[in-house]
Amino acid sequence: MTEHLTAVSRTQGNNRALKEETVVPVGFRLAFEEVPVLVDGFRRMVRELAYDVSEMALTTYLTAREYGVRFTALPVFLVRGFHHGAVLVRRDGPITEPAQLAGRRVGVNRGYTVTTGVWARAIMATEYGLDLDRVTWVLSGDEHVAAYTPPRNVVPAGSGKKLGQMLLDGEIDAVIGAAIDSPDVVPLIRDPVAAATAALRDHGLYPINHLVVVKDEVLERHPEAATAIFEAFAESKRRYVAKLRSGAITTPDAADRLHAQVMQATGWSDPLPYGIEPNRHVLDMLVSQARRQHILRTAVGFDSLFAPSVRQLVG
Repeated sequence: MTEHLTAVSRTQGNNRALKEETVVPVGFRLAFEEVPVLVDGFRRMVRELAYDVSEMALTTYLTAREYGVRFTALPVFLVRGFHHGAVLVRRDGPITEPAQLAGRRVGVNRGYTVTTGVWARAIMATEYGLDLDRVTWVLSGDEHVAAYTPPRNVVPAGSGKKLGQMLLDGEIDAVIGAAIDSPDVVPLIRDPVAAATAALRDHGLYPINHLVVVKDEVLERHPEAATAIFEAFAESKRRYVAKLRSGAITTPDAADRLHAQVMQATGWSDPLPYGIEPNRHVLDMLVSQARRQHILRTAVGFDSLFAPSVRQLVG
């Protein structure tokens, strides 16, 4: 008998076969709901446990777990990205280096725990020497995990305020993670693609943004579900990577181009490794940064964040 599970995940190359049901988890059928704005799905999952299986931002997951939300991750890392270009400043402004943001106000798109913001702050701290505690972080929205309380140097932008306009007006000195269509705005880190590629090649910085979570209730009722779902996502990804490597993707999107860039820079045959071991370095950095940025209150062993039956799996 096949068990039907509700699910949400944005369609992309590495999960397309799963969403089109040419790949299915053994014993299960994933009934995907299409959510036009994926972060709305994250919020519903965190606050309502609205799905059985859900794509989820990595730092949102860490925060939700600390506050007792009953879902558990699989090491299926659906979305990765480079974040050296996530910090924007005024072209004619006074800020030309990340360390100069100490004592300044920096806008953050949506919440303080948004994963892009965590990675961008980590890069500025570890590669460019910015003291994050000396920055006032100005948020345009609230947190997915409503119980989370940010540190004292995190403040709201204010009702009706738009980060892009605040930057142009000089109310803030930089913005993280917002799309601002203006010739007067430039990335703080010059040539961010080259900087990100160098960080990947030199010290393995290949940030993870999204993974997959499963409701604890489902895992308790069906212990075999974690392995079945992991293997299905992994098979879907393998089919995608085979197409990517063979040149069969004739109209690549931004994610396809990123994955091709990663393979070219590293020589890897798979730009999207799933499993804990191939990603231990990056996971450790993210968890450490979540502590240093006052998102996690207590230390956590990241192996414990994943369902026991899939901790040794690689796909």
